[in-house]
Amino acid sequence: MVLLKLILINIVVAIMLVITMKNKIITLLIILFLLMSLELEAQYQNIKVNTSGIDPEEVSIAVNPANPGNLAVGANISYFYFSTNAGLTWTQKNLTSSLFSVWGDPCLIYDGIGNLFYSHLSNTPSPGYWIDRIVVQKSSDNGVTFNQGVGIGFNNPKEQDKEWLAVDLQNNRNYIYTSWTEFDNYGSTASTDSSRILFSGSTDHGATWTNPLRLSEKGGDCVDADNTVEGAVPTVGPNGEIYDSWAGPLGIVFTKSTNGGVSFEPNQVVTSIPDGWDFSVPGIYRCNGLPITACDTSYTFTRGNIYICWGDQRNGADNSDVFLIKSTDDGNTWGQVKKVNNDNTTRHQFFPWMTIDQTTGHLFFIFYDRRSTTGNATDVYVAESIDGGETFNNFKISQTSFTPQSGTFFGDYSNIAAFNRKVYPTWMRLDGNTLSVWTAPFTDTALVLPVELSQFSSSINNKKVELSWETATEVNNYGFELERKFEGNSDWIIFGFVKGSGNSYSPKSYSFTDSPLQIGTYKYRLKQINLDGHFKYSNEIEVVYNNVFNFSLNQNYPNPFNPSTIISYQLSAEGFVLLKVYDVLGKEITTLVNEIKQSGVHEINFDASEYSTGIYLYRMTVNNFTQIRKMIVLK
Repeated sequence: MVLLKLILINIVVAIMLVITMKNKIITLLIILFLLMSLELEAQYQNIKVNTSGIDPEEVSIAVNPANPGNLAVGANISYFYFSTNAGLTWTQKNLTSSLFSVWGDPCLIYDGIGNLFYSHLSNTPSPGYWIDRIVVQKSSDNGVTFNQGVGIGFNNPKEQDKEWLAVDLQNNRNYIYTSWTEFDNYGSTASTDSSRILFSGSTDHGATWTNPLRLSEKGGDCVDADNTVEGAVPTVGPNGEIYDSWAGPLGIVFTKSTNGGVSFEPNQVVTSIPDGWDFSVPGIYRCNGLPITACDTSYTFTRGNIYICWGDQRNGADNSDVFLIKSTDDGNTWGQVKKVNNDNTTRHQFFPWMTIDQTTGHLFFIFYDRRSTTGNATDVYVAESIDGGETFNNFKISQTSFTPQSGTFFGDYSNIAAFNRKVYPTWMRLDGNTLSVWTAPFTDTALVLPVELSQFSSSINNKKVELSWETATEVNNYGFELERKFEGNSDWIIFGFVKGSGNSYSPKSYSFTDSPLQIGTYKYRLKQINLDGHFKYSNEIEVVYNNVFNFSLNQNYPNPFNPSTIISYQLSAEGFVLLKVYDVLGKEITTLVNEIKQSGVHEINFDASEYSTGIYLYRMTVNNFTQIRKMIVLK
């Protein structure tokens, strides 16, 4: 199937070199349709993960970013499976902990240096008790051995349940975070008993964890149903932000932290869940539509998008569906609810999970699906979105259907992972009363074509370095990062970004002005980034910069911006600098600088989080020099 797609892509590329612009667009649409059709009809190789055991369910899968051929899967209650050949074959083990025991709800995650973390519930020997804490065990050898684990959240006599992990891979931090539900008395119907969402983090590779912090301002009951707060799945943003959401009596509730989990912002209700997150599906012991939260940290046009996926029965008790909502502004506002499963039937789609390939920004969803079956016969589908959750391509990945029986506990979730175009959906089959764990690895074959750079040059004007470049054609061009390196320094510094034209079959011109910080020799290069995250570097050009600075207030970057921007200024001599910001009516809103500064180039960050969208002015006065510039806050 992959070979057929590649052949088809090569044919289209050849045709596009000789046909008109209009026909190129038509050809692209045709090829995308054909590729989607091929996906829908493909037979994906289903690989059984478990070799033995009783009733493995609630699967979690993780890909080692340091060695992507290494995969790890967990399943209830204490199963562990690992693969060293990208999921083609698997080895089965049982995870143990003499300190806490292992009692289900597995979540597996790798950090950026290959450490594997396996979180689960506990059944701690006396004087401990059943689910008295969350446990995280660590392996540094891809699961060959694990430590005995660290307990989190012990608070006698309360119970700790349904945890999930996230890792901060930005700037090689490798911080680990977890959130979960705490019950006063699990299963209690008493109005005096409640549930709440808690959070904890580790900055030392899981050795120690912070004291639990409450996230949910409004608690829930302890019934383990619609009015219980559950389903907290943390995720990390491009700058280390922590995002989390959960379900409960208010619907789906969201919060975020911008200080590494020290504190979180007030709760925000994102959307309702008609008829709740706990619902019935024939043949399934119990079913839920609890939310999954994910953030795009890829270097593509979807970078920074926050997504929440869940399931509910808003379209009828006989018609469970999978839904998605997203935010493109750090969770401040949210878009429209979109249906992920693209069938027009009144059949069930349930138990969804979502992941992002952070090398491409592509979204992947797994869910059980009955659109093409009768009765309780069930298939497994994957949906992919390459446009930030606007549209979805659905395709079946299970080779055969299975018919579950509601007398056997099926678990509460399936799972999916993706890295560097390799996708690993993982699910349970329940054939009658027999459970088994399966995966179907496949390669994401989205169309990628190059950007042709025809010219890249520089000049010095008005004491600034002006860079200019041209492209002959562009397909899937997200844009250009600008990088420079000063003489004697081995590190390239990113100092700007210019958005690309996406798809273009005519020459496009670009430019960017740089204000170097000191006299000397600089090297410049462009990093051209595709929409799917692939990139390539231009040739390097050298600039000898020997101008003398005058007093100057530079244009802020980025502009427009949300929520912060950098304002720089140059001083030819020491002076008392007064730099203030005004609204468009001339009312002073803040003072950024009010002190003596040495000669040279200076930068200051302006955070407009507390200000509304609009035009603002910033004014610098130093000695007898005054300059005013305009900037735009766009939220």
